[in-house]
Amino acid sequence: MEPPFVVAIPARFAATRLPGKPLRLLAGEPLVLHVARRALAAGAAEVWVAADDGRIADALAGSGVRVAMTSPDHASGSDRLAECAAIAGWADDAVVVNLQGDEPFAPAAGIREAARVLVDSGAEMATLAAPVEDAATLADPNAVKLVRSAGGDALYFRRAPVPWPRDAWADAAARDRLPPGGHWLRHIGIYAYRAAFLRRFAALAPTPLERTESLEQLRALEHGFRIAVGITPEPFPPGVDTPADLERAERRLAAGEPRQG
Repeated sequence: MEPPFVVAIPARFAATRLPGKPLRLLAGEPLVLHVARRALAAGAAEVWVAADDGRIADALAGSGVRVAMTSPDHASGSDRLAECAAIAGWADDAVVVNLQGDEPFAPAAGIREAARVLVDSGAEMATLAAPVEDAATLADPNAVKLVRSAGGDALYFRRAPVPWPRDAWADAAARDRLPPGGHWLRHIGIYAYRAAFLRRFAALAPTPLERTESLEQLRALEHGFRIAVGITPEPFPPGVDTPADLERAERRLAAGEPRQG
């Protein structure tokens, strides 16, 4: 039996790299609507969008999801979801999956897996990862890497390659090839936590490593909390963060990516 869960989608209108991102059209429909349909397809008991602009709520009318109107001043998606949790009135032990609002191709199986990993591990947070398949991804600072313990908990998240293949990359000319061994994992930005911990996490002070890497999940590790990491059962195609990403997503749908809903 898969654990019951809710999905919360932070949707910020004033995105820096793609202003108005939730309402940008993808195959003629708002991006946030595509993401919401993915959450519904995963079998969530409830799907909420934590919005900061009434136009987002208007775009979701009749979609089957609920909208929490949250402050436009939140510094992070977690802060926005903490307010959403208060508006929704979730019980402390409710399992909340934080699905980013720029993931129009998030697989239903991956959304469910984040919830399962949280419940099975007993950790305060859970997330997903996928094997790194090429050296360019390993070197890309926009592709976050992670290492985990033998028990499956995150040890660290980093924008630079981790672990560093010292011997294989001793010659700089070899760094355009992925060394054998399969030790590299790319982080997928989906999270699960109980509603009580979501509220606690949002109240924690930002930490030095979080600021250095610009990775909010490091706040949990620095404060001593566990983050369980599962391997995604299905690929998570790239999200939409720039105009070029939106064009790529259009091509993906035109090539036959199935729509939800």
